[in-house]
Amino acid sequence: MKIIKFSISVVITLALIYFLNNRLVIQGNPVPPLGKFLDPFHGFWQNAESDSIPFAPLSELTTLKDSVNVFYDKYGIPHIFAQNDHDLFMAQGFVVAQNRLWQMDFQSYAAAGRISELIGEAALDFDRLQRRKGMVSGARTSLETMLKNTQLKLFLEAYQTGVNTFISSLKYKNLPLEYKILDYEPEPWTPLKSALLLQYMNDNLTGWDRDLQNTNAYLTLGEERFKALFPQWPAGIDPVVQSPEQWSFEAAPKEKPDSLIVSNTMMKKVHPMPDPDNGSNNWAVAGWKTKSGKAILASDMHLGLNAPSLWFLMQLSSPNYNVMGFALTGNVGIVSGFNENIAWSFTDVSRDERDWYSIKFKEGSRSEYFYGDKTLPVETSYEEIKIRDSTPYTDTILTTVHGPIVYDDSFLSDGQKDYLALKWIGHTPSRVQDALIDLNRASNYNEYTEALRKWDAPSQHVAFASDQADVAIRVQGLLPNRFKGHGRFIMDGSDPAFDWGEFIPFEHYAFEHNPPRGFISSANQHSVDQKYPYEMNLHNSEFYRNRRINNQLNAFDSSSITPQDMMKLQNDAYGIKPSEILPVFLDSIDKSKNSEFMTALKEWDYFYTVPSKAPTYFEVWWRSFRNLLWDEFIDSELPMGRPSDYHTIWMLKNDFPKEFYDHQGTSQVESFKELLSMSLDSAKTKIQTWEDKKGLEATWGNYKGTSIIHLSRIPAFGTYNIQVDGQSKTINSTKPNHGPSQRLVVEMTSPPQAWVVLPGGQSGNPGNPLYENMIPLWRDGEYIKLNFMQNETSENEIFFKQTLTK
Repeated sequence: MKIIKFSISVVITLALIYFLNNRLVIQGNPVPPLGKFLDPFHGFWQNAESDSIPFAPLSELTTLKDSVNVFYDKYGIPHIFAQNDHDLFMAQGFVVAQNRLWQMDFQSYAAAGRISELIGEAALDFDRLQRRKGMVSGARTSLETMLKNTQLKLFLEAYQTGVNTFISSLKYKNLPLEYKILDYEPEPWTPLKSALLLQYMNDNLTGWDRDLQNTNAYLTLGEERFKALFPQWPAGIDPVVQSPEQWSFEAAPKEKPDSLIVSNTMMKKVHPMPDPDNGSNNWAVAGWKTKSGKAILASDMHLGLNAPSLWFLMQLSSPNYNVMGFALTGNVGIVSGFNENIAWSFTDVSRDERDWYSIKFKEGSRSEYFYGDKTLPVETSYEEIKIRDSTPYTDTILTTVHGPIVYDDSFLSDGQKDYLALKWIGHTPSRVQDALIDLNRASNYNEYTEALRKWDAPSQHVAFASDQADVAIRVQGLLPNRFKGHGRFIMDGSDPAFDWGEFIPFEHYAFEHNPPRGFISSANQHSVDQKYPYEMNLHNSEFYRNRRINNQLNAFDSSSITPQDMMKLQNDAYGIKPSEILPVFLDSIDKSKNSEFMTALKEWDYFYTVPSKAPTYFEVWWRSFRNLLWDEFIDSELPMGRPSDYHTIWMLKNDFPKEFYDHQGTSQVESFKELLSMSLDSAKTKIQTWEDKKGLEATWGNYKGTSIIHLSRIPAFGTYNIQVDGQSKTINSTKPNHGPSQRLVVEMTSPPQAWVVLPGGQSGNPGNPLYENMIPLWRDGEYIKLNFMQNETSENEIFFKQTLTK
């Protein structure tokens, strides 16, 4: 008996030792080695920081040329003062790593398709897609271009050294908390990782298209009906650049094939894509329209609401730079911000920058494919994907003149044997990092324009304001010369006529400089109107935020606009969409259906405010109606998308194709009023079910449930059910996990004054008070005023000073 008891004790002890010192996966959830994790001297307790700025006042970077001072304010915003540019960007790397190491490291893994290394087989399809899209190869190509610029090469290498110096100083107890939970350690930083993060942003902003859905819809509906439901130029657009009567140039001719649809290929599966609402607002007001006589720029970029915050606020100062704004963790310089002379910001152009080509292989072989009157050899490469707690997976990547084959019989096929290659602007060598560095030190309109000569992808509306009171915007990015309709559908990879043409010259890009109306603005709407000589193929344009911005800016009296007006406008929650369709609904519904539901809608002022139920009632009713109206598309086995809300409403008020009122779930043919009544009953049921399930009132704040989710999806590190006004089509464009990733208002005084807010905080550590401290400000439409230090002696409002020594 003693031997049995002893044996059991030994087994339990050994099991406990193993459990405490090794990572386990229980029901799909990783459990860190609890011995290390719970160690009071080295484990997660060390990540609970009572001080906002925990860093040692003195740190060594042995390759610095001179000492560098870093001043932190109470919000954790660092102001870096260096004696030379090399030290400035080395210090930037060090400081960003101090605050956001896990975030920048994890996102570089995601960009490279390496998440399986960290969490196991569950991420394999994600990693395969990243590799097949050409994320790594595109980043390598861009890095080669970056390194040809001697100055930029110096900056990238200095940044790398700064990050790696911080990494080498870490012991287990100092590791960011996520490393301890996921049980891995940071690897050395490289310039390739910086290139990958730019590629990751490029994919987020250009990685959405409807080519496969358009092809399915065209082949299902026919040409006439497809064009009627999915027009390239819907009525009533309000473009970014107000077109002249006649452009001063003509487009080079691009030969068009006889037919845009080249095969009967209808895809059953569409790969995951970024949020189609990835975009932004920006505008700039000329000095003659402002109270101070100085230009004002406003920016809010709409992306996923994640923790840690996407952006990192900082000031960079050296003899050649004095710039402040939002840095992308892992990249050199400031992405969007201001210096003493100019301010700049971005919104997405939302044009099609990826195309899909059907590849036809020579019979019995995947080593040659048809192109023109010949066959070409396939380039074959092998991607080994390491998988945690499993054997590696090797994926075979076939590459053609059109790019890598993403869809084949082993991936995304759903039983089909179609081969689709991806042509993407992300495969083109990028000089975006170079352009940003030049913007950081540009001092006037001409230098802003010259910096943007290097901006290639993603295509952006780049807004500008200067201390000379002028404003401008450019539709910036590489645009291939296309024929009409080029790239809307799956194209024939064997026909060279479908290849991209030469990129149009920089001088033919659309722009405005000091327009007569006194402001420029963009909100992801059409960049230009149909008079522009080149085919734009704008596939995901916005139709509501832009009109509200322009209406409000036009309504201001001359010489009256203040920065506070611009902050208020950024938080505007008025919905043009319900103002244009809800009266039609209310006039058409049977008056016997009056209820609290209908009364709330009749009294609604169209503002999406958190305590109101009317926005919830409208949105659920509209979605129910839209889903009944377009059930042919939604219920189809083939993904086809559906007509935009904007065009749907235009057709309902003008000439709607009556056959789509027929709901497929009934034997009768419904009228508009019958469909409206059915959708109203459905909406009421859905809202009641939601309230019963949640135990909450269906106020807009509760129903929308805006949340900020941690990148690792660890629930405890997120913030949920944030009661914030707005909706995706209002200026304050908030959704459940998407919205303004920053807000910035800059008045170009001397020196500039700026106000900002983040949906989170500066720290990447969930245990730090500065991890989510700005969320209440962001929620309530409030801002902090930046301290744009002009020299090291202006230490007002500075709470901590760190010196980096050589």
